[in-house]
Amino acid sequence: MMELQQTACCCGGESEPDEKLEKVKATIEQFKLMKGALIPVLHEVQDIYGYLPEHVLKVVSTELEIPMSEIFGVASFYHFFSLTPKGENVIRVCMGTACYIKGAQGLLDRLSTELNVAVQGTTADNKFTLEATRCLGACGLAPVLTIGEKVYGRLTPNDVPKILKEYN
Repeated sequence: MMELQQTACCCGGESEPDEKLEKVKATIEQFKLMKGALIPVLHEVQDIYGYLPEHVLKVVSTELEIPMSEIFGVASFYHFFSLTPKGENVIRVCMGTACYIKGAQGLLDRLSTELNVAVQGTTADNKFTLEATRCLGACGLAPVLTIGEKVYGRLTPNDVPKILKEYN
């Protein structure tokens, strides 16, 4: 039986399968000569790792000959990208005007309390990441939250325990 090789990374002695980094390198090769290669490469890195690990961004920087400052600028500008690991379930609470007026802050506060995590944080067990977001485009259902692709609308803080129970 073939063993999976491990490579040490520069982030506290963690290791990762070679195949993840090989996928990233293959993506870099695919887009390397294309103008605007950085964003598709970052998308692939995030798809593979779930976020943009710094040690992988250093590889991207070297291979695409793009300074780390530019990569961090792009990664921090677009809300899709994350420089920190996310939980298995990402909860996004809409804080747009309609949702805010209809009580989104109460939902956010209740979620934070129930999960024992700060907003924009991830639970200790990596099960949930709690995010406050701009408009989710479901104003008629205000206040709204999403967990993954599932949308929950017309909520009150008392709905939170029942929703979370679906994921435990």
